[in-house]
Amino acid sequence: MAAPLKDASKLDIWMSTLPAPPTFSDPLEHRAFLKFRLAQAYRIFGKYGFDEGVAGHITVRDPIRPDCYWVNPWGIHFKLIQPEDLLLVDHGGKIQENESGSSRWLNQAAYMIHSAVHEARPDAICAAHSHTTYAKAFSALGVPLDPLTQDSLAFYKDHSLYGEFRGVVDDREEGMAIANALGSNKAVILQNHGILVATKSIESTLFYFISLEKCCKVQMVVDQAAAARGLKPCLIDPVEAANTWERLGSEAAGWFNGFVEFQLLEHEEGKKFEYVPAP
Repeated sequence: MAAPLKDASKLDIWMSTLPAPPTFSDPLEHRAFLKFRLAQAYRIFGKYGFDEGVAGHITVRDPIRPDCYWVNPWGIHFKLIQPEDLLLVDHGGKIQENESGSSRWLNQAAYMIHSAVHEARPDAICAAHSHTTYAKAFSALGVPLDPLTQDSLAFYKDHSLYGEFRGVVDDREEGMAIANALGSNKAVILQNHGILVATKSIESTLFYFISLEKCCKVQMVVDQAAAARGLKPCLIDPVEAANTWERLGSEAAGWFNGFVEFQLLEHEEGKKFEYVPAP
């Protein structure tokens, strides 16, 4: 990850002005909120066109059973996902019968990748992977992002490259290799495949996934324009890149940027989270 900000006091002041994520004293309410939020995240992915048939998945660690995570059932479009559809799956790939939705078809690749990520990264509450257009195209180059723009600096020394492609992820060894390539970073580019983002909240994972997809597009546009003019892209100074990462690449910044996506969805759908305890 990038070096510390040159003036930490300014960062502290700026961070203190951001709204805080909700907290819950009731673990069942917390679980219900995360399921509601995860279903929303799938519908936002669908709105952005991040679906590719039945490929792609977002998971969130369960607050009651941290050895399990919630994931979409295979074969339901992202735009249709509701909280009651979600599956609760343990790290062994077993669907939990009492808590899961009625459709019990689990995407094997989702299990192989996300179980490995959640096991390797106890801090990662949410992970997202899909085969989006510009990430797929950029991943085929087999290189990480350059520090080209302010937005790309959210990933400065905070993303990695998995420089292999071994077909559909259908074994635990490949899932572990992806998790190892991710390391402690927030994102990994999967060569010839797409991207994966893992952070401490659904909101920040969603935002950084959307942003990384856009950054992949910008990188290719810049590279093409520079080549056409016989120029080299202007890279941002490492010190300024690290300072900017401190502000734009934090969990708090990711949560705040992602929050507005959910705000918009709730306005469009007219539906907000309401917790009704079980009788």
